Amino acid sequence: MVADLVSLLEPETFEEGAPHALFDWLRENEPVHWNPGRPERERAVGMIEPEQRGFWVLTRHADVVAVSRNQELFSSERGTAINADMREQDLHMFRQQMIHMDPPRHTQLRGAINDFFKPRTIKRMDANVRELTREIVDAVAVKGSCDFVREVAAELPLLVLAELLGVPREDRQLLFDWTNRLMGLDDPEYGNPYDAQAALMELFQYCAALAHKRKEDPRDDLMSVLVHARIDDRELDFVEINMMFFLMVIAGNETTRNALSGGIEALCHFPDQKARLLEDRTLLKTAVEEIVRWHSPVMQFRRTATRDTEIGGQAIAENDKVVMYYGAANRDERVFERANQFDVGRHPNPHVGFGMGNHFCLGASLARSEMKIMLEEVLERIPDFELDGSVERLRSNFIHGIKRMPIRFTAARG
Repeated sequence: MVADLVSLLEPETFEEGAPHALFDWLRENEPVHWNPGRPERERAVGMIEPEQRGFWVLTRHADVVAVSRNQELFSSERGTAINADMREQDLHMFRQQMIHMDPPRHTQLRGAINDFFKPRTIKRMDANVRELTREIVDAVAVKGSCDFVREVAAELPLLVLAELLGVPREDRQLLFDWTNRLMGLDDPEYGNPYDAQAALMELFQYCAALAHKRKEDPRDDLMSVLVHARIDDRELDFVEINMMFFLMVIAGNETTRNALSGGIEALCHFPDQKARLLEDRTLLKTAVEEIVRWHSPVMQFRRTATRDTEIGGQAIAENDKVVMYYGAANRDERVFERANQFDVGRHPNPHVGFGMGNHFCLGASLARSEMKIMLEEVLERIPDFELDGSVERLRSNFIHGIKRMPIRFTAARG
């Protein structure tokens, strides 16, 4: 295989899912691989995308872990954690979002909201998550078939996220729509760069109105925490609150939705593993971790070298982009025995699907809880589920997304 002929910058490379054959080859032959950039181009009429610089591709688990843990040498803030090179005004805005910060700013902002996501706090939400999950599964169980993505996997994180943020339940479809238009930027079904910009403005306007309400009338929700948080003896400004809301809408919705969908798809393809879960529900905890390893809903994040260095013997220059491919690292045979097999009882399972280091996913405990409870209820109510048509995937080089996944099962009696 000639890896130079395949660009990981292009969404088309991911149309059939993560290119694991390419990742396997890179891990063995070029674990620190140079992917060329792309010249400036017109993305839509009158909308110019700046030149996209080339970047180093990391596919080995050890390299992804090492870069993730060294924020002093590999910065999230210098060029943001997104691979895309941006115009200066956009770069300034994105640097107000926690995921694109380095310490001490990242530490301070994360500390302001961390209590909301601690395991003991999430544990108190389990009963409500269970109730919401049963409501969702009950609605489809009597039908005998459904689109698992829209009717099941998307519904739970939307309902939980709405409650967490203080968004009225009836507005949850707004969150779903904004996420699709923003993350589906490169998918013709969901829109175009202009539509993504419009979605971001709609999201910001909604956030501003909600923030104003919570400023005057605080509740027990995350928006109230944000508008009353103080960092360095000051309140968060309008842009910081908007960008945090933006992050929570995407991270709290898109990732769990696609992990759940990817997990059910895996259980359909590996019926022996599904049978193990049906026989032994104590495997649900390890099954959740295996789903995140196997599907890796966020495919990659970027860091920028703050000085000349090297990775695996490859020289890296200051300001070079280094892009960590989590799905590739999660199938590294040096770490995972039978890495290309789905194993619901896998232990140990040191996957990097939730990230690593200071940027380890803030909502990991919540995502684990939602996934475990949903798997329990699906296995209980519709245990004979199977695919009922083709799986339609998101055209994206960032999110390992599933747009539609029809399943069928024996309908429950109403």
